[in-house]
Amino acid sequence: MAKRSIEERLAQLDAQRKTLQATLGRQERANDTRRKVLLGALVLQRLETSKDAEFVDRVRAWLKRELPGFLTRDGDRTLFPDLIELSAGEKAAVAASQVMADSAAAGERA
Repeated sequence: MAKRSIEERLAQLDAQRKTLQATLGRQERANDTRRKVLLGALVLQRLETSKDAEFVDRVRAWLKRELPGFLTRDGDRTLFPDLIELSAGEKAAVAASQVMADSAAAGERA
């Protein structure tokens, strides 16, 4: 009888361990995502507000070189029309999304 309760306890501890490992994995992924968002926000903010034109030009040149190879999905590429040469279809998608955004903004003001 005591042996069975030890086995049950071990099974319970193993289940708790798996749950904690899953929670830790989610936290690590969330932290990784947050780091990426914050770093991207910093880069974009500096590109928009920096008074150091040479810095902005160097960062833009680097992004124009690196982004096309990094972004593999068309939907992602359309988010950076100012930094990536888009295909005709991608340009149309950007224009359509801008029209939708403008319509939504006009609707919110009304």
